[in-house]
Amino acid sequence: MTDANADQMGVAQTINSTGASPVVLVCEHASSFIPAALDGLGLSDAAKVSHAAWDPGALAVAQRMAQRLDAVLVASCVSRLVYDCNRPPEAPGAMPAKSEIFDVPGNAALTTVQRAARAATYYVPFRDLLVQTVAARPAPVLVTIHSFTPVYNGAPRAVEIGVLHDTDTRLADAMLDLAPAHTSADVQRNAPYGPGDGVTHTLQVHGTAHGHPNVMIEVRNDLIQTEEQQAQMGDMLAEWLADACTKLNAGDVVCRA
Repeated sequence: MTDANADQMGVAQTINSTGASPVVLVCEHASSFIPAALDGLGLSDAAKVSHAAWDPGALAVAQRMAQRLDAVLVASCVSRLVYDCNRPPEAPGAMPAKSEIFDVPGNAALTTVQRAARAATYYVPFRDLLVQTVAARPAPVLVTIHSFTPVYNGAPRAVEIGVLHDTDTRLADAMLDLAPAHTSADVQRNAPYGPGDGVTHTLQVHGTAHGHPNVMIEVRNDLIQTEEQQAQMGDMLAEWLADACTKLNAGDVVCRA
């Protein structure tokens, strides 16, 4: 799924940059792309396209939401194994040496200088673009979109949609209250991850720190494998989010037909 109104920013991009909604959508794990200079990070072909390298289906769902809400979307253009834009530079998981069952040889022996250079190249432009995008809206609502694998380290996951938050629970609370009106999926709070797993960096830095309502949405990736599934999920999440924003009085967020 592509969008004609996409402004390529090298390692990060905005999609529907002129969107009128107060919602700012974010997809930190949108791409599995590994720049040639990094020699594939020494990964196997399977690892390069696995959920360890990116969030399958998440970008397409986020793009559909951007269309339905007339919202701007900020997305990373590189694999999260190159740099996980939902982690600060000091976090080991920002450039992981291992992700679930996959070793990442290209990250195994990075020096402090190399880590700083990687962050400057791939994280700082994404962070700065997101700062500018949020600042351009008078009353922004920050929503990050992710997907997760149905089986992790051999253990199946029953949760189908996770509604995640850090210390600011306002938008998550509103979404969870309204969940039965929008989906029959197994919806859980702070699952399959939560703040203790270090997944709320974007929410903390770009939302909570400035008083902006924020939430992270995780969708199990077996539910968004096809374009039809991605469109249906994006439509449902857009309507659900719009209702939650209305409940929260977080601006006039309208889901377009």
